Amino acid sequence: MSTSRAESAYRRAVAAFRNPTLDLLHGRYAPFVVAALSQVFTADRPAVAISDAHVEVGELADELRAAGVEEPERRLPSGTGREICRYWVRVGWIVPQIEDGAEVYRLSAQAVGALEIAGRTGGGRARVSRTRVRTLLESLDQLAHDAEPDPAQRVARLRAERDALDAEIARLEHGEADPVDDEQLLEEAENVVHLARELPADFARVAESIGAMQRDVVAELRRDERPAGEVLREYLHRGQHIMQATPEGRAFAGALRLIGDPEHIDQLTDQIHRLLAQPWSRLMAADQRAELAAIAKRVEQGVQEVLTAQRRASHVITAQVRTHDPVRDREVDDLLRSAMSGLQAWMATSRAGDRVDPLRSFPVAGVGHLRQTLSDPRPPAAPAPLAADDEPEFLDADTRAWGGPDYAALEALVAGLGDEFDLAEAFGSGSEARRPVDLLGLLELAHGAGMTEHDEVSIVEARRPDGSTRRFAFAAVTVHPTEEPSDD
Repeated sequence: MSTSRAESAYRRAVAAFRNPTLDLLHGRYAPFVVAALSQVFTADRPAVAISDAHVEVGELADELRAAGVEEPERRLPSGTGREICRYWVRVGWIVPQIEDGAEVYRLSAQAVGALEIAGRTGGGRARVSRTRVRTLLESLDQLAHDAEPDPAQRVARLRAERDALDAEIARLEHGEADPVDDEQLLEEAENVVHLARELPADFARVAESIGAMQRDVVAELRRDERPAGEVLREYLHRGQHIMQATPEGRAFAGALRLIGDPEHIDQLTDQIHRLLAQPWSRLMAADQRAELAAIAKRVEQGVQEVLTAQRRASHVITAQVRTHDPVRDREVDDLLRSAMSGLQAWMATSRAGDRVDPLRSFPVAGVGHLRQTLSDPRPPAAPAPLAADDEPEFLDADTRAWGGPDYAALEALVAGLGDEFDLAEAFGSGSEARRPVDLLGLLELAHGAGMTEHDEVSIVEARRPDGSTRRFAFAAVTVHPTEEPSDD
């Protein structure tokens, strides 16, 4: 179904009123917003520190409340200056930025346009109509000349302009200059002021379009939907030619060639000073004179703002390209989604006034002490010798019978055998020391006392405590107890 002209016009109007500029001018607190923004942000102070802006806006609101302008229509917002400024950021009237390491507020392009409309409406427009018509006709004439495809027509036009200039020069050389009326000069000056009011909004619009393009580039890079090589080439190219990527940027690049030269700015400043020094300029209002004097500074600040936005965008894009890590970006996204999920779960069960203790430091993992060196398997010192005379209290007869050699009984046996004896005969003669372990103990004592081995073989029979026997064969040994123990 086709749309009627009325419906189309209405839809365009609805879309227009969604613009923050008209929203600012038609809001409930529009007079306060316009007054506060025009007081805080001036031509000499386009950027204001965030803390200073909060204090100044809060003081303006308190001063107006004390003056009674709030009643009876309640045209002043509630809250502190910080809360008011944060709302303005949310609706797009001011923009927070980082400049020289400090956080500042700047007017958005929509807010600058709204202030320009409010100032133009409040200052009147009757006296500039004729000059504005002339400006319109001159612009239309220049457009027709630039769009003329026939070279002959363009040559004829240029020759006509040259003839008119030559006639004007000749008339001035003969002293036939007609003085221009002061009213006409005043009208043209007001037109210049009117045109200058639109410059900050134009510059801010260019800077914001560059910032928006920068955010789009970074977002597309983080999505990582195309090959990395292709993405890097395209983004590096766009970062180097960011001024040509938007219609506003291309328009500003053309204007920059005309007014971006410092010599042109100096020439513009000199022209304004000469104009203000003439007698007819005293007919202008004080605020108009101030706006005329600030034109050169507005142009310089606008150019600097756009160039700063361009450098910032190029730096951000270049840094993102260099440090882009898809895996890390996905991890950060997962962490943010996890935090949002936790916040949503907490909001479902929390009550008004509940607080969440901030995480001031990351928890430390409970890792025990890890071994740094290998231990020495050798004991640090030899164990203390056992005392043979000390019998433990818990040692009973059965344990003693199945234990090691009975050295006390063996030594008594050896002491009663004389100066020389055969080890096998000595073992067989002892009625109490006949266990296998006692044979080992007797061999140990014989080795310490001094002994001689022979080629013959001795055979002995040992008896365990349970009555079982065991025969052992070994080389015949003769013991000499009176001799000094050998070192063997």
